[in-house]
This record gives sequence, C-alpha cells and structure tokens, in this order.
Amino acid sequence: MTAEPILDARTLWELLQRRVEASGDRPMLIDDAGRSLTFAQFAAQAERTAAGLCELGVGEGVPVTWVLPTRIETVVASFALSRLGAVQNPIIHIYRHREVGFCLAQTGARLVIHPGTWGGFDYGAMIDEISASLDDPPATLIGYDALPEGDPAALPPPPRPPDAAAGEEAPIRWLYYTSGTTADPKGVKHTDQTLIAGGVGLAAALDMSADDVGSIAFPYAHIGGPDYMVTMLASGFPAVLVERFAPAAAVAAFSRHGVTMAGGSTAFYQMFLAEEAKAEGPAMPALRLLSGGGAPKPPEIYYEVKEQMGVPVVHGYGMTECPMISQGSPHDTDEQLAHTDGAPVVGCEVSIVGPDDAEVAVGEVGEVRVRGPMLFKGYTDPALDAEAFDEAGRFRTGDLAERRADGHVKLTGRVKDVIIRKGENVSAREIEDVLYAHPKVEAAAVIGLPDPERGERVCAVVETAAGQAALTFAEMAAACEAAGLMRQKTPEQLEIHPGPLPRNATLKILKHELRARYENEPWPPPGR
Repeated sequence: MTAEPILDARTLWELLQRRVEASGDRPMLIDDAGRSLTFAQFAAQAERTAAGLCELGVGEGVPVTWVLPTRIETVVASFALSRLGAVQNPIIHIYRHREVGFCLAQTGARLVIHPGTWGGFDYGAMIDEISASLDDPPATLIGYDALPEGDPAALPPPPRPPDAAAGEEAPIRWLYYTSGTTADPKGVKHTDQTLIAGGVGLAAALDMSADDVGSIAFPYAHIGGPDYMVTMLASGFPAVLVERFAPAAAVAAFSRHGVTMAGGSTAFYQMFLAEEAKAEGPAMPALRLLSGGGAPKPPEIYYEVKEQMGVPVVHGYGMTECPMISQGSPHDTDEQLAHTDGAPVVGCEVSIVGPDDAEVAVGEVGEVRVRGPMLFKGYTDPALDAEAFDEAGRFRTGDLAERRADGHVKLTGRVKDVIIRKGENVSAREIEDVLYAHPKVEAAAVIGLPDPERGERVCAVVETAAGQAALTFAEMAAACEAAGLMRQKTPEQLEIHPGPLPRNATLKILKHELRARYENEPWPPPGR
C-alpha cells in the first residue's frame, strides 16, 4: 500500500486524526507479546484515557511527568496528554532520585505516571520519597498495564493549533531533560510543531511506506520516541515495541512480525550482527535497513552489516535540543552511508563554523550550529540560553563536523572530546574508527587524560570482542600506523576495560565515567 505522507499537521493530535482518516484500519502498534492496535483503535483508546485523566484534573497546560518503559500503554498515555494539551515531561526509566527529583521540582508536575515496581525497582517508593521534600507534591498514578478511562463525549475540544498567519506562537507542550553528570540536568522546551518538524525530516529521508514495519526498541521517553512516532503517523506504517531489550528475544519478535527497519544506535547494530551470526539463515528475513543515531557509527560497522546482513545502515544525527539534524537515506551510496551522518534533513539549516563564528570551507572541520523549525524553544532555565545560541540565533551543538562537497555531514567528534596533546588537536572519533575495525575490539572510547608533559595524553579504552584475547599495545599501535594516522595520534595509553563499557539508556558510551576511572591509574605502566 502506498499513499502520500502527511507532512503538514500542526499538532500531534491532528496528525493522529488525519492518519485515522487516511488508514484507520491499518495496524499501528504491535508489542513483543503479540498485542496490537490499529490507528483507529489507538486513537479511540487515547480519547478514553484522556477522559479519565481529565477527571483527575489534567487539562491544557497542566504539567505531567511520566516515567514509563516502552509499552503500548505508554504511547497511549502520551497521546492522551496531547489530546488534552497537557505539558508532558517524559523521563527515561533508568533515572533515579536525583534526576527525577530535579525534574519534579522544576516542572511543578501535578501528576506523575509511573510503572509501580518494574525491573526490580520500586518507582512509587522513589516518587513518594521525592514528594515528601516538595512543598506542593504531585498526585501519582500507576500506568503500567491499565490507564484511567472516561467518556470521550465529556472531553473539551482538542487544543486549537496556533494561527501562524496571525503570528501566534506555539505553546510549550514538552519538557525533556538532558542528563546532568556534574551539574543539574537541563530542561529542553519543545512544542508539538518542533517535534513534528523533526519527525517529518526523518520521514522524508527514510522514505518509508505503509508497507514497512518499524520497531522501537529504545526508551520511548527519549526524544527519539515522538520523533519516530511522527514518522510512523506521517508515512502510515506500524512499529513493534520492545519493553526490555534482549537481543535474541527482540530479533525473534522482529522476525515474527516482519520488521523491515530496526536499529537504535551503533550498539544495537553490533547486537544484531551477533544474532545474525548465530542464525542458520537471515535472522530477520524482511529487514531492508538498520537505522539509528545517538552515537558515532564507525565505517567498519556499516560494511560489516552490509556484508553479513545484506542491508544498509542508514544513520542519523540529532540531539534533545534538535531532534533531527542530518540523516542518511536508503537512496545514498555505500560510501556516503559508511562515512557520513547523512545530509541535513528538510528544514534544518546546518552551519559549520570556525572559532570566529564564520563558516569554514567545504572539507574543513568546525563546530555544528543549527536552526530551523525542529529547534527547541530554549531551556527551562533561561540563564542557559545566552551561552546556547550565537548572535545569529543558531544553536551551538558542541559537535565538530565537516560538510563534504556532496552536502553530507561528517561528524568528527565533540568540542569537549578534542584532545589537546602538546598543542595539537587530536580527534577522538578518528582513532575510535580505527580501533573499531580491529577484530579484537568490540567497542572503544578514546579520552584525554591530564598529563604534566603533554597537557593531555591520548588514552584508548577498549572492550574486548567475545572469544578474542585482549588487544595489546603493539597491536593497537600497528593498527593506527596501518590506517595512516600520524604518530602523534597513536594513543600513549591503552586500557582493557573489565567487561562492557559504561553506557546510558540509549547505549551511548559514558566517557565521563571512563575519565574518572582512568585519570588516576598509574602511568606509564611498569616496563614501558
């Protein structure tokens, strides 16, 4: 089935309504237990839930925090809140007292929806402890396998979309928080329109159709949740939801339901490769591409997937403040998909600038600055905005990249990940790409550590591949030399990490934890 995508909706609820009108009897959500809802069934359930939430005092502009895993009920609750025009504060379920407490205090949430005891952790007890310290504590609701329901006929009309022609600004409907490691989390303000613009950019790049079957194996509370949902609603395809990601079970579910697009991030690609290696035939026979973002994609991973699984990796680039910046397309060449993070998505203006804020030449590295309809509307703490935006109104991403002659964006690292060794800039990403290509390396992170002689020294932290002996210093140095790296870029220090590298909920490697662990390790090691 093919049809024109819906790319001009003004609110998420309007987008859902229009999808129901276009293909309401088509499947929308399938979970790994086999439950499913069509677009029409989903919208009806969301309206019943909205009516139930309305009876609890939730309405337009009311802040509601939800801390929920990736389930059908979670998506229903979120769209019910959109139907009411509430201000949603999704929190990834791995966050605990510090982060959740900060969010509840800053947002002034009137209701917290949580899963009760889930994954061995009592979320209700945590929220009760946090609430005891608040002057005006929120009500709480367990929303894991049942949600409140009411009569949709009693609902007020959906919130009116802003009149752009009259200069009306879209209201803030979403508050996402970036995790703070040494400082407080940053609250990121989004509207329905900013999230729709990001999802439309993703939909246009991926060129999915109603014949596809997607998947959501990452936390739906992540900014990628509504991003992906907009893509589904715009293009009319369903997705399989995975509540707890276990590679073998997820692959079995994806195979069973004919998933054509899977992914999440580089770590997911690696896990899918491992499952493919175990299978007698294709592990996911209907699969036609892997897609994701949130972490660097070494070229080696692309070619491994293409060779072993027979599908391309269509990788993208975005962040909480700007959900979609660039995105690969299944129409790109292998070289573009392997070595870049795609072209800027529709509507996103990407600038690569030098220290003087002027754009650098094609092929030169600079900081990525962005603006466009998908860009957030500032932080909940306005004191952070001045530093976040430049004089041209562009957001300072803190990422380094080069724009190629073909218009594609090639990320080279983070500004804070540039290692300054004896006055020379060393890109961590460049070295990591080399290490990922080594058969003994499952994952790698390159960090800068304080050094009295060099200012910073280059340290490679490696997770050993299953069934392999640990990488030696000589093997690492030989790999860097064979790849043509300058001798100054070869790491002075190699650490074999005991077990998997630390990662967050979206499986991004946590370099700050590695720096804290290894900055006090004895160096140089005895005998070298």
